[in-house]
Amino acid sequence: PDSGDRRVAIAIWANGLLTVAQIVGGILSGSLALIADALHNFSDMASLVIAFAARKIARRPADERMTFGYGRVEIVAALINYTTLIVIGFYLIYEGGMRMIDPPEVMGWTVVILGGIALVVDTLTAMLTYSMQKGSVNIRALFLHNLSDALASVAVIVGGTLIILYEMRWVDPAITIGIALYILYLSFTEIGGPIRTLMLGSPPDIDGNDVVRAIQSVDGVVDVHHVHLWQMQEHAAALDCHIVVEREWMGEADKIKENVKSVLHQRFSIEHSTLEFEASDNAHQEAQVFGHRS
Repeated sequence: PDSGDRRVAIAIWANGLLTVAQIVGGILSGSLALIADALHNFSDMASLVIAFAARKIARRPADERMTFGYGRVEIVAALINYTTLIVIGFYLIYEGGMRMIDPPEVMGWTVVILGGIALVVDTLTAMLTYSMQKGSVNIRALFLHNLSDALASVAVIVGGTLIILYEMRWVDPAITIGIALYILYLSFTEIGGPIRTLMLGSPPDIDGNDVVRAIQSVDGVVDVHHVHLWQMQEHAAALDCHIVVEREWMGEADKIKENVKSVLHQRFSIEHSTLEFEASDNAHQEAQVFGHRS
């Protein structure tokens, strides 16, 4: 964790300095694409700060206020970051469209030089977070921020080169719109995961029907209903349900519970489960398998 925190801290400082340089350069050169890249980098820096804080908070143990712990704060951070990207994407499309109508003068060399510096910083930041993003939706949001930044920087360099060689001023706002569309594509593709988790959706890699069938296969289990399957945190699934057994098996409830928990752990990696037992002659009638009727 400490190593990961140091990487994120380095990325925060690098993106902060780059944002200032790009905004100043964009104003002096008249390049909207450079300012667009700067705004994207600024959102990266804000995302990194949010992610850094989330990583720290997520390590706090459970208490009386947060009985499941604080790990889900990283999901909240990812949702904030993706939402920020979407807002920036739409804003850049608007600004780029306005400039396509009347392309301003742009200083190509300033754009190329600062675009090159941005590419180096964005690539460095992406490398710092690459190994961490595989196991965290929070850091994955950061990685995609920086990956899209690196690609945007390449586009900015190409645009500046075309302006220098051919005076193609319309290229700058056109590239801005292209960057914005790519940002929106990434954001809308990835934002569903955090929303699903915060809405207490079932884990995407676990089929609820398979879980029900696995529980029903345990000796002594007659039926299963009122099943709730959700993600407590990104990598921690939880389940609670009612298990129906024959009246004569109620004395074996502890053994059945142990067997069910073993199946849940081995087949689905579900560590946290709450199981309520009902005798078949006193079970809820016409109960639905998943959830409760309102």
